[in-house]
Amino acid sequence: MDNKLTHFDNSGNARMVDVGSKVPTERVAIAVSRIKVSEETLELIEKGQVGKGDVLGVARVAGIMASKQTSNLIPMCHPLMISSCNIDFDINKEESYIGIKATVKIVDKTGVEMEALTAAMVTALTIYDMCKAVDKRMVIEGTHLLKKTGGKSGEFNF
Repeated sequence: MDNKLTHFDNSGNARMVDVGSKVPTERVAIAVSRIKVSEETLELIEKGQVGKGDVLGVARVAGIMASKQTSNLIPMCHPLMISSCNIDFDINKEESYIGIKATVKIVDKTGVEMEALTAAMVTALTIYDMCKAVDKRMVIEGTHLLKKTGGKSGEFNF
């Protein structure tokens, strides 16, 4: 593992990494998160009875939109033309949470880890926003990069 922090120059100043000479490759990043909710909230979400509408449908669209806006939120991220972004949900009734998996793909000169993490996080935040009127004790947790492929650093599996 290369321990050099690439977003700093030799003087310690923040910089955007120059990817101009890199060769475009297929890159995939998968990030996960989960939001713990009350049993009652989970039931309302499943039955489509949350007053603001289809919680998971809106959260999915928010996550996809967020992946495309990452460079506007994270200062050193490059604007990217994302090939695809998928948001999948896993509802766990026993532990009362919604698992979120964001998969982002691209063919480009830099990776999409930040885009996948942003998508997962904004998806969770949107669920929180849509349900906060009925459940203020929701907890977003466990957000992390699950897997990435492509690029100079190769494959990563959490």
